[in-house]
Amino acid sequence: MKKSLCWLGLLMALGASSAQTANLEIRAVFKPDPAQPNKNLFVNQTPNSGYCADLPGECAQHNMFSIRLPVRFSNSRYINPNEAVWAKAPANWRQLTVTNAETLESETVEVRIVGIGSNYELSKSAAELVGVTDILEGHQKLWTSNSWVYAPAPCLYSGVGTYSPSTYRFFWKSPVEATCNKVPTVGLHSLSFNTLDFAYELRTPNPLGMTTGLYTGALTYTLGPAQDFDMGVMMQPDDARLTLDFVLDVQHTLKVDLPPGGNKVALEPEGGWQQWINGGPKPGRIFRDQTFNISASSRFKVMMQCQNSLGGERCQMYGNGLVTDVTTRMTLPAGITFSGNPVGRYPLQHESWSGTFEPSQYVNRQVGTLHFEIPSDAIDRLLKPGIGASLSTNITIIWDSEV
Repeated sequence: MKKSLCWLGLLMALGASSAQTANLEIRAVFKPDPAQPNKNLFVNQTPNSGYCADLPGECAQHNMFSIRLPVRFSNSRYINPNEAVWAKAPANWRQLTVTNAETLESETVEVRIVGIGSNYELSKSAAELVGVTDILEGHQKLWTSNSWVYAPAPCLYSGVGTYSPSTYRFFWKSPVEATCNKVPTVGLHSLSFNTLDFAYELRTPNPLGMTTGLYTGALTYTLGPAQDFDMGVMMQPDDARLTLDFVLDVQHTLKVDLPPGGNKVALEPEGGWQQWINGGPKPGRIFRDQTFNISASSRFKVMMQCQNSLGGERCQMYGNGLVTDVTTRMTLPAGITFSGNPVGRYPLQHESWSGTFEPSQYVNRQVGTLHFEIPSDAIDRLLKPGIGASLSTNITIIWDSEV
């Protein structure tokens, strides 16, 4: 019996920013996990930085990942007292198409930005700007709605706020796509946001339905006033765009193992040949059920090859001038279906691929069965009083995930 092993995967990665476009490669992968066969999800592989690196438990709870990029927003003019600056993230789900370069099959990935943050920087200490001596009090009184740890609606508090005399790092959750305003109590000659931090969520396709290979695609966001990532009408970024480059790398398993000696199958009646040899009635069935272990995380098909065949479901066995037929049927373990139904005694045909079998979950070393049997009409032609023979043939079963 031949076996095939196939792999499927999700990949995404991080690149350097240019003067006009910041590129980020985001990496994720699917590998079937024997310890969690029901977990049919991609795992994000892009290293966390920023918020989720500081608070991994908070992000894990919400299946959230974060990135800190060296994108800088700087004020292009004087900011008047009571003139708002803000943070706005592209919080709505956006779709991109990823394509397998070898098969040209495409899938859809969805992304949304669920948090935004930065580190604002002033030309003077906040305390000096508002006429106090305490550093924290200075940041609190510089804005009409307290310091930037407190997220203005519709953004939500995340608990992150660290500061120095002239800087303040913050991070807000962004449940909706809208500006979250902060208003200074004094005029500001210089204000900059010296990083772009964002958290994102992914919706990825079901890897069990994907073909082996790498899937790539890209999604571009705009930066600046009235753009996707917006920090205020007077805040200009040093990059105009942010491109997320996705490479989906799905690593499937298809493996079939026979038990020791399972490649040699002896067909016989139930209870053996002794009753027939002793003059008893002709056997109603001559068969053998051979078990195997299968591990599968992707759809696959099966083909039978007979050493001798006239085509169709029957292989031919020869010996001592006699010939007879044998059929092969297949039963697969629970968790693998054909057209949505369990697979029981599925008939295999010579040189003809089966339909597609699909795992509904990762099946790890579960037991299937090959049913070899001589049809009843062939038994009638084969068994005649006084004639003994040993017949044999070779049957090859091919498993292929390249559906």
